[in-house]
Amino acid sequence: MKFLPCLLVLAALSACTQLQPRPTLPDEFAVAPGQETPLDKATHDVEGQRPGQSAFRLVVEGTEAYVTRMQAARLAMRSLDVQTYIWHSDLTGLSFAHALLEAADRGVKVRLLLDDMDARAKNDGLAALSFHPNIDVRMFNPFASRRGKMGFISEGASSFGRINRRMHNKTWIADNRIAIAGGRNIGDEYFGASDEVNFVDLDFAMIGPVVRDASASFDKYWNSPSAYPMEALDAASVTKEGLEKLRTALVEHMKGAADSRYAVALRSNDAIQRMLKGDWPLQWATTYQFVSDDPLKVTMEKKDAKRTYVGSVLVPMIQATQKQASIISPYFVPGEEVTTAFTGMAKSGREVRILTNSLIANDVAAVHGGYSRYRKDLVEGGVQLWELKPLAGQKAESSLFGSSGASLHTKAFAVDTKTLFVGSYNLDPRSTWLNCEQGVLVENPILAAELEQIFAQQTAGDHAWRVTLNDKKLHWSDGKEAFDSDPKAGWGRRFQAWMTKVLHLDAQL
Repeated sequence: MKFLPCLLVLAALSACTQLQPRPTLPDEFAVAPGQETPLDKATHDVEGQRPGQSAFRLVVEGTEAYVTRMQAARLAMRSLDVQTYIWHSDLTGLSFAHALLEAADRGVKVRLLLDDMDARAKNDGLAALSFHPNIDVRMFNPFASRRGKMGFISEGASSFGRINRRMHNKTWIADNRIAIAGGRNIGDEYFGASDEVNFVDLDFAMIGPVVRDASASFDKYWNSPSAYPMEALDAASVTKEGLEKLRTALVEHMKGAADSRYAVALRSNDAIQRMLKGDWPLQWATTYQFVSDDPLKVTMEKKDAKRTYVGSVLVPMIQATQKQASIISPYFVPGEEVTTAFTGMAKSGREVRILTNSLIANDVAAVHGGYSRYRKDLVEGGVQLWELKPLAGQKAESSLFGSSGASLHTKAFAVDTKTLFVGSYNLDPRSTWLNCEQGVLVENPILAAELEQIFAQQTAGDHAWRVTLNDKKLHWSDGKEAFDSDPKAGWGRRFQAWMTKVLHLDAQL
């Protein structure tokens, strides 16, 4: 009986935290590109010289990814549209927030769309930003409760089917002239700035008509019934006092970060200016596609083709492989159907190469348990498999692997050194059926060769273990050390992975 009061409290909290329908709002759309802003002037003529084409650059290194976003924000004079799954309150996250506030102060229209699973914890700061007349903030698939663990738990328990579906998209668009999209969230570990584990990640920087395609995708999410304005969720926190408090905190943050390597890089690296002048490598392509799931995916109940538009685009791309498919997926849970498809391709003489996280490198050990159910079948079927190490490295600009460790976060595919895909989509059931995802598909042999080079670097013995069979048992080797079980993983991680494997929780991974 002593648990009855707790159950009654949870029931009461649950009743009070049901999300109400979003208020009826007029649709809003990206500001059309013009010819007045620095980004307009830099891109208008070069786009005109290549009608129907768009330009792409693979952004691998974390400092470049940071500088590219910051410079885009500083050059913007008309609009900034930012969509992300995670936004941390750390060195890079606060610096980006300051850049958006500065842009809004000079008259730029800022639209910030965040998934609420992470954003709820930053409710007050985001509400404060929303008070600015030039900043609109919306939460995707939000919690009705805005604070406290009890509200979070009770709402998650009562509305799990809804809360379990998230917006995983990441896009940064300036003046509808330049866009950055790929795997990176906003936070130190995504830009190589963490003193702990950093993510190996990848973006596309883009100019041309593909930017307008990215804006159209952003608009679709912005106007969806699942995107709630902060004023509808917590109007009491959208105040002038909150904005001034946040402004003061961000100014102090920027002063304290003035000597960071990221601030130094921003002062010395003119990446976007060089790109726009033509002396920073860009590859032009006629055949490309910006793909994103329907934002209504989070409300769909059945596993139908409409629910996984990104997946439906990738399937024919991979099926069309003639010689070689290279796949980088940090959270890789192929399931029986994909496993059968990949092993069938390998048996037909086509190379299928996969890089994913090792158990020790995976930041979600449970996902590894789902993946491990299919690992032996993949290797037996001829699929070439590597698992990334949690590598130590240096925080140098040239390093791909951060400071004290690395976890794979890149989501990318390359086929026949001709076609490549970079985005937010993992080869797992969560990306396919639960989360909203997006990405960019491009036909360009030079870009595809660059991605193959990245694959080769990250699967080298210094960075990854090759998984093979030895006497019909799985075997890991980097050419120097060999293991007969998941290398260097502690019992806690092994137990989490084992539990997920035994319980067959693939659908949630």
